[in-house]
Amino acid sequence: MPRRPAVPQNPAVATASLESSRYERESVEFARTFAFLDAVYAIALTLLVVNVEPPAASDWRSLTALLGSELGWQLLGFGISFAVIAVFWRANHRIVGGFSAITPATITANLVAIAFIVLIPFSTQGISDSATADQPLAISVYAVNISVAVLAQAAVFFVARHDGVLRDPLPPRADTVKLLDTLTTPAVFLASIPVAYLLGADWARYTWALLLVIGPLSGRWAARRIARIRAASASHPAGAARG
Repeated sequence: MPRRPAVPQNPAVATASLESSRYERESVEFARTFAFLDAVYAIALTLLVVNVEPPAASDWRSLTALLGSELGWQLLGFGISFAVIAVFWRANHRIVGGFSAITPATITANLVAIAFIVLIPFSTQGISDSATADQPLAISVYAVNISVAVLAQAAVFFVARHDGVLRDPLPPRADTVKLLDTLTTPAVFLASIPVAYLLGADWARYTWALLLVIGPLSGRWAARRIARIRAASASHPAGAARG
């Protein structure tokens, strides 16, 4: 059976197809994606209040009675998760704000990341309900939720780098430093799981508080290290490209 001659591909068609899958920063599609992501984080923050149930009328007789009710646990869970989601939103806003364009792969990576963000109100219920707040499983579910969300959000950055849509890409070694800094958060949350089973849920929550110290220290280390790498890159661009 004779073979059909190969039809040469039209370069103009190939270029148009490539451009149609890439939305530049000034495009309406980019703005819509950016607004959609912001809206999802806002909704996740709003959903946290669903875990705060109105106290019984008798609990309003005094501040001591009010805080001694389940409201104390619920407000604690609300406060922790509000701060966590707010940090996620700021990080995502900074990452996507550094894009020169958006691609199907970066959109997909963002959708995966926000899937774990919108789960946070659910996992917060376990650590804010007085009936389950002391259970190691509640701590574990929350810690895994936060850890996977951090890793998924970090993946957004690396997908964007792969697609070449970062406006100010760093040398590869600097990206490694940023990743190590990012991993401090899941490391602390995952470390709290064995603490919850061995020492109890309260000690696991104290473990989370370590991020108030470890986070800034890691951030300053990363900033200094990245500054040195960028300086070396400017002085020796060929060597930095190989690194």
